[in-house]
Amino acid sequence: MDLRQLRYFVAVARERNFTRAADLLHIAQPPLSRQIQLLEAELGVELVIRSSRPLRLTEAGRVFYEQSLQILGRVEQMKEATRRVGLNQNSVMSIGFVASTLYGGLPALVRKLRHQAPQLDIQLLEMMSVHQLPALKEGRIDMGFGRLRHSDPAIVSTVLREERLAVAIPEGSPLAATGDPLSPEELTGEKLIVYPRAPRPSFADQILNILLDRDVRPADIQEVSEIQTALGLVAAEAGLCIVPSSARKLRSDLHYRLLSGDRATSPIVLSHRAGDASPHVELVKRLLQELYRENPPWLGPEHNVTVSQSL
Repeated sequence: MDLRQLRYFVAVARERNFTRAADLLHIAQPPLSRQIQLLEAELGVELVIRSSRPLRLTEAGRVFYEQSLQILGRVEQMKEATRRVGLNQNSVMSIGFVASTLYGGLPALVRKLRHQAPQLDIQLLEMMSVHQLPALKEGRIDMGFGRLRHSDPAIVSTVLREERLAVAIPEGSPLAATGDPLSPEELTGEKLIVYPRAPRPSFADQILNILLDRDVRPADIQEVSEIQTALGLVAAEAGLCIVPSSARKLRSDLHYRLLSGDRATSPIVLSHRAGDASPHVELVKRLLQELYRENPPWLGPEHNVTVSQSL
């Protein structure tokens, strides 16, 4: 499979006709049809229903079409960013982040960064914590905001803060009768929803280890891919979910109680390559210090146990 085949398939899907797609691509129809057949053979599924007029995509074809658009769009962004850097029009800074940092300080930090360095092309890439270390080493990102500690000497990491954890509870549950902190032991026998399912280690493992240390045994553990799914299942009374405190704003139809205990926190970790003397890395650190001095609501004791005093 190559980019040319993706472009051919997108043209067919858009035109819903092989002849028009071939004219648009400036090729003959037989080689176009052959390339789509090769794609289907490689994937092992039918992408196009050829018997209909105009032709239609199969369910698999619709999924492949959406994914192809994303890939081709990303390639165009990459080409354009590379051209701009090559022409010295601007610099690029790629920042990896776990989704939950969007509920705290990351948006405010990026706004400050765009204001201070308008020539900087800032690329934000959602990336699991465990994937950020290899991405930093390979140069795919310049900085990462994650939730996993590590001891890799090639990467410098700073724990920006220890964020409290909260338990999301269905409104009708007896546990929702009060807003007092909830001890881990009270989760014994409850159904628990954790995320992400993969890759591991992850935030899910942090949660499970906290409960294991207190010998807490849930009745059942359901693993899902992302926080929105987990909270939706809580709203459907499928179980409880432990989330970072700043994520409590995500759904107003749930009841939240802070989780008590010394280890009931999750770190926010800033990482970058050791020896990286880029002025943009130093600028981000300076802006973080400035942001923390402003003491925004998400930085208060309601959401955090400790906050870094130095970067």
